Amino acid sequence: MQLISWLSREILYGVIITWCSIFSLFGQSTPTAAIIDNNARPQIFLQDGITSPNDESTPSFTADGKTLYLCDSLKIQVSHWANGKWTTPKTASFSGQFKDWDPFLSPDGSRLIFVSNRPVPSAPAGQKNNHLWYVDRQADGGWSEVHHLDEPVNVNGVVAYAPCFTSKRTVSFCSRNRDGNKGMGGYWAKWQGGHYEKPRQLKLNGDSDIFDPYISPDERYLIFASGGDLYISYRKGNDWTQGQKLGPQVNDGGPNGSPYVSPDGKMLYYSSYKVNAILMIPVHIPIQAN
Repeated sequence: MQLISWLSREILYGVIITWCSIFSLFGQSTPTAAIIDNNARPQIFLQDGITSPNDESTPSFTADGKTLYLCDSLKIQVSHWANGKWTTPKTASFSGQFKDWDPFLSPDGSRLIFVSNRPVPSAPAGQKNNHLWYVDRQADGGWSEVHHLDEPVNVNGVVAYAPCFTSKRTVSFCSRNRDGNKGMGGYWAKWQGGHYEKPRQLKLNGDSDIFDPYISPDERYLIFASGGDLYISYRKGNDWTQGQKLGPQVNDGGPNGSPYVSPDGKMLYYSSYKVNAILMIPVHIPIQAN
């Protein structure tokens, strides 16, 4: 029965993909989502000394791919590539006192942004906030003290999750019931040279909720989660195309989230709650005209 079910699903996906291709020939401008080879299958990502898969957050790498940051047990962890394997993760210098998660390293490695429940100086007494915080790389290679990312990105009483930085310091994240918008929505804000503009909502999948928007370093494409599946959207001028669902190699019926693409653009990492692990799968994302 499992084989029959699998074959039925593969045939259904094939029909859907075929019809999407046919429709694209008749003037549809949304790029294809065929960024994963048909024969590719995801693998579990583990570091040395780790026996239980971690599904708390996907890794974020330095540009050379030799150091990564991720979350484990609500602490920011760091691991290094040495002697052909990843070292056992250790808690980062700035984490461990509060609940910290969703770390993201800027493309140049100079700043690391993450989510934390630590107290916000400007918040009313007793108010709990899950906000975006960051640390900056110091001349000695260590990290600075932790800084709160102020308004208009963080707003008192409103949560912010899954941050991402681009090479232009554009920030993206998801936030619930923000600016009068109901549900979980994706947002992005450009750096204005001394402050951030007011975040704009990402309407990428109709009126559906948007989770974990990852924008590529060059702001060419965006991968996000919606309804438990992963989608890709491409930059179109000052906006984004409607998302197209990734193939069944990734969207296999289990809730997925936290997409992240390796610095070389060749590997997609994501959290799978079907297997409770971080998965990785090779991708090839074509260049699209803005």
